[in-house]
Amino acid sequence: MRAVTYSAFGSAKDVMTLVQMDTPTPAAGEVLVELEYSGANPSDAKARAGARPGVTKPTFDVIIPNSDGAGIITAVGQGVDPARIGSRVWIWNGQWQRPFGTCAEYIALPADQAVDMPDDMAMETGACLGIPGLTAAHAVLGGGDVAGMTLLISGGAGSVGHNAIQLAKWAGATVLATGSPDAFDRITAAGADHVLDYRAADLADQILAIAPNGVDRAVEVEFGLNADLLHLVVRANGTIAAYGSGKEMAPTFPFGPYLFKAITIDIVLIYILPKAERDAAIDALHRAHAAGAFKPAVHHILPIEDSAAAHDATMTPGRAGAVLIRMR
Repeated sequence: MRAVTYSAFGSAKDVMTLVQMDTPTPAAGEVLVELEYSGANPSDAKARAGARPGVTKPTFDVIIPNSDGAGIITAVGQGVDPARIGSRVWIWNGQWQRPFGTCAEYIALPADQAVDMPDDMAMETGACLGIPGLTAAHAVLGGGDVAGMTLLISGGAGSVGHNAIQLAKWAGATVLATGSPDAFDRITAAGADHVLDYRAADLADQILAIAPNGVDRAVEVEFGLNADLLHLVVRANGTIAAYGSGKEMAPTFPFGPYLFKAITIDIVLIYILPKAERDAAIDALHRAHAAGAFKPAVHHILPIEDSAAAHDATMTPGRAGAVLIRMR
């Protein structure tokens, strides 16, 4: 099979190589998936670049990157129902704590990490669900029903934020979203009720003018940068579901205002989500899709030969959706 690999940290063009490898054989409890698309995410690019704190060399000698993808099960290992052969599936955690991810023509992985896709779901959509889909679903719905609540979603034009807006509206919430003015139309089209410039000097006042008692839940992509804003605009006993803080990974924040509003900070890391919570997020994604309320945006689809460019594209500001790699 064709696969893209790397063995050292570095820029995508310098370390990612298209090679021929043996097609894997599924072990007991595993399935073999012939991939149509691999989903590249910023986390994949950061891992390849060696940008994770404290990690000085790749964990494995040879790595096939990317955790998301979609394809068809072509073989199963011992203990897996043979009826699954031929099933259309999407993949989560394809390369989490494993050497071989989805940037290849085939992947063998535990059967429960290949989720049966609804008949009306496109492969392109399935390839977007692993990281940005599950993160959005858990960040919005992980605390329970949000019907009638007011949610603040930062970075509404990003893949997770754009997904989160759609899911929150489907679930019956009022949505305030922040972004750049040049992305306002896209954020509004996703379903946001109010769209605000994240750089506005009076952003807190604008939010409180809409939600005088504060928002019930904030879905936050840059916790460190927004820590001084969030305690002003989240209501007492409200929650901040923070799934990122890339621009300030060692944030400081005023504990007193958080304490006296009893604000919950819920750190969202989808890779280690417990099974019950993951199953709930998967179910929400499928139900929202079935209702016609959820469709992840795709910005680029590139061939496997351009996998390095795909990694770079995930880190490019202003992209309008997911970056996929076509395997065939």
